[in-house]
Amino acid sequence: MDGLSESQNGVPEPHTGWTFVTNHARVLAAIADNRHARIRDIAAHCRLTERAVQKIIADLERDGYLSHTREGRSNIYEIDPGKVLRHPAEAGLTVASLLSLLVQDEAHRTHPDDERRRQRTG
Repeated sequence: MDGLSESQNGVPEPHTGWTFVTNHARVLAAIADNRHARIRDIAAHCRLTERAVQKIIADLERDGYLSHTREGRSNIYEIDPGKVLRHPAEAGLTVASLLSLLVQDEAHRTHPDDERRRQRTG
């Protein structure tokens, strides 16, 4: 494996230690990147278990930040960009403002593994 350690079931090991972004924000950003994403893919991208992602999605839907519709066996998610963030310290900030910081075009996103490969090749 190049860079990321993986458990025996092929899922990247979870990150340890504190981070600047919550898992709820991370899942919301992954959905904003791909409204048709499967829970399995969101979990792998966010380094969470599928069960954790299901719970986070349920939280976000219960509080009106996210909804979904079934299309065959898949879900299509809809984010409410005008919904205001929950914490009083972010009073007045919307989901759209949060996502503008977190969601990037994949072509411009740099991953640590990409940097290591560039250093090795040249």
